[in-house]
Amino acid sequence: MSIFSFLFKEQTLPDEIKILDREAYKEAISKGKVQLVDVRTKREFASGHIKGAKNIDFFQGSAFDASVAEMKKDTPLYIYCQSGNRSQRAAKRLVELGFSKIYDLRGGYSAWSY
Repeated sequence: MSIFSFLFKEQTLPDEIKILDREAYKEAISKGKVQLVDVRTKREFASGHIKGAKNIDFFQGSAFDASVAEMKKDTPLYIYCQSGNRSQRAAKRLVELGFSKIYDLRGGYSAWSY
């Protein structure tokens, strides 16, 4: 294994987490009422967000855990952040908290152009 492939290998994600491109993500969230969570800070959220998203800041630690605990764990949960890195960390935390279907937006809000 080269140092390049070691440093840049694709992360393996738990089976509960799926990464969707923006078209698939848009189609999925447009089909009706979904659990849609923006895990960015309040300031980032205020600068623009996907319509219908609930802002739950991943960096708030226990407050994040408490807020998501009020959501349905067996219903698909759609999350995103600014670029996709933070939401992947949040997705892994959601799996630890018992969520079974998590969909993350590839490229985050930066990739969203609707």
